[in-house]
Amino acid sequence: MPESLDLQHRASSTRDDGPEGDALYGHPTETFDVEPPYEPDDAELAAVEKYDDRFLDRELSWLQLNQRVLELAEDETLPLLERVRFLAIFASNLDEFFMVRVAGLKRRIAAGVAVRAASGLLPREILEGLWARSRELMERQSALFREGIVPALAEQDIRLVRWADLDRDEQKMAKRHYKERVFPVLTPLAVDPAHPFPYISGLSLNLAVLVRNPKTKTEHFARVKVPPIFDRFVPLGNQRFVPLEDVIGEHLKRLFPGMEVLGSHTFRVTRNEDLEVEEDDAENLLKALEKELLRRRFGPPVRLEVEESIDQRVLDLLISELGIRPEEVFKLPGPLDLTGLHVIADLGREDLKYPAFVPTTHAQLAEVESASPVDVFEAVRRHDVLLHHPYDSFATSVQRFIEQAAADPHVLAIKQTLYRTSGDSPIIDALVDAAESGKQVLVVVEIKARFDEQANIRWARKLEQAGCHVVYGLVGLKTHSKLSMVVRDEALYGAGIRRYTHIGTGNYNPKTARLYEDLGLLTADDAIGEDVAHLFNNLSGLSLNTTYDSLLVAPESVRDGLVDRIHREIQHHQAGRPARIRFKANAIVDEGVIDALYLASQAGVPVDLVVRGICSLRPGVPGLSETIRVRSILGRFLEHSRVYWFANGDPEHVAESWIGSADMMHRNLDRRVEVLVRIPGEDNSGEIGRLLDLLLDEETAAWELQSDGGWVRNDGTRHLHEALIAEQRRRRS
Repeated sequence: MPESLDLQHRASSTRDDGPEGDALYGHPTETFDVEPPYEPDDAELAAVEKYDDRFLDRELSWLQLNQRVLELAEDETLPLLERVRFLAIFASNLDEFFMVRVAGLKRRIAAGVAVRAASGLLPREILEGLWARSRELMERQSALFREGIVPALAEQDIRLVRWADLDRDEQKMAKRHYKERVFPVLTPLAVDPAHPFPYISGLSLNLAVLVRNPKTKTEHFARVKVPPIFDRFVPLGNQRFVPLEDVIGEHLKRLFPGMEVLGSHTFRVTRNEDLEVEEDDAENLLKALEKELLRRRFGPPVRLEVEESIDQRVLDLLISELGIRPEEVFKLPGPLDLTGLHVIADLGREDLKYPAFVPTTHAQLAEVESASPVDVFEAVRRHDVLLHHPYDSFATSVQRFIEQAAADPHVLAIKQTLYRTSGDSPIIDALVDAAESGKQVLVVVEIKARFDEQANIRWARKLEQAGCHVVYGLVGLKTHSKLSMVVRDEALYGAGIRRYTHIGTGNYNPKTARLYEDLGLLTADDAIGEDVAHLFNNLSGLSLNTTYDSLLVAPESVRDGLVDRIHREIQHHQAGRPARIRFKANAIVDEGVIDALYLASQAGVPVDLVVRGICSLRPGVPGLSETIRVRSILGRFLEHSRVYWFANGDPEHVAESWIGSADMMHRNLDRRVEVLVRIPGEDNSGEIGRLLDLLLDEETAAWELQSDGGWVRNDGTRHLHEALIAEQRRRRS
């Protein structure tokens, strides 16, 4: 067990370190660097490459991630409404997986550009595996809902009932709700010679209705869309709820007066909703994306979910009209679309949720016997501040940093990247205020952030109207880096112009900052500030600079920089110096990085990986990866930070730690602007090491990746997030 969980109290080094200060801020003097850099020879590379099955399939690995989410929903030791939440997250995750990953596989197969994956599988083989595994997981989810969640909720006097379970008073209430609220919104769409089969929008819940003309005895199909503007489960009072489609289905005669309603069945279509935008003309990117967003609604279907009781004739019609394959049909017990369970998880039953948690202000940014907030600039001048969200408050650190910059008359310019943000973002408001007060404000908005495109277009236009300089990054690359820079005139302090920077692992989103685990660095380090300034010039202008002293920047240097450091650990190990590699990421897929890690393992270097999601590396293979351990931690907060840690051969355990926006995936390393920064200061780097100690400790509950690609939950009794919350409360008391 680590000596301390104290990950928020940081006694960082001061700026006045004398001539040795540079060694602490990103440029350590390494006496062993006199030897030439290690480069593997052909024989060493061949020893790795001879393992043809060394890469696990990334798509199947993603499904295993969602299986771990489902296992959280199955975990009876968790608060009940949190289990309900995990069940809804599982459903929405699977929706996105089909919309993007499955759709992408189908598109490549149809275009004739399907090639064998690094795992050795052909796209058709992967697709068949995904269908089979998805079916198993969806059936498991449905069984858990019916046999586990619904009875458990009933024990707590929360009842999810079907129409047949309603008493007379509840039926009257539901009928009144239907008449006053729902019926005016419904639009029945019939199919006959005069009415072609209607377009079924992606992820909409629908009723397939069979009606018959009592005079002609002719049967007709009609589609009724369940309005998404209403809550999925209709409240009946006393914490009793009925699915909205049950209420609509019971009152179909009002929609088809004079016709005989023979039956209705719910169904749901998932469509390809990934975007493809040509970026040859950057000036038209915004308009092109807006046009593409309209086209997204008409993407080809990739999945059809139906109630298992559906009439075969109706199913045959849906398959034919939608152009869906039989293997893409998923028959399930109702109700379909369990993403609607978020409504139940949001109930005000605090006794069935995680205990309330309130982030606290970082110790170096906390008020000291004053009603006024700390001057962030003064605090950062004294010490680099390593932030760990959500334990450290985003509002009193990063948000306050931008807000104080916007209001400070000494601030000349603010430069910011925005990948995703919230609808009522105070960050946006602060940037608008800064521009309107005459400051130079540059905002790099990534309008191609998947599923946030519409919102980001809206914020881009708002910022432009306020006078901000808004750019959309580099053609062909998404700007995924998390950067802020404030340029301040400090002639008053005899310092002239000073740059303050924030580099993080998470988005500038105050809402997700309360739910996502992320790391961030607030610093006034000159070398880091100069590098960030060059990068912003690269993003907004025509700079050709691609070299940086304190940063690793994709697509130029992240992969090579990390691989070089992996090779260096091999060199340290061979020379008898301390050597160890520890990574924490959302995904590790890139073959070049994985092969370098295999090479390190073959040399005997211990490698520990904490991977929340996809992992294509196969650990524990004799002769290949015996020293590699991979684990995954899921729970109350979404583990989102990326950390790359190297022992660096130092006998005093002064390791080299990097944090940033980049996962080890092709898209991050080759098609995005990503930034990693080396954590300056021995104390802050030590805090990163202690966090990794906790993540990797055997007592910490986690899933362990096996050499066959399966994940096994360990017997750890310490829940990471609860341990860190308890430590925060201990310090506050």
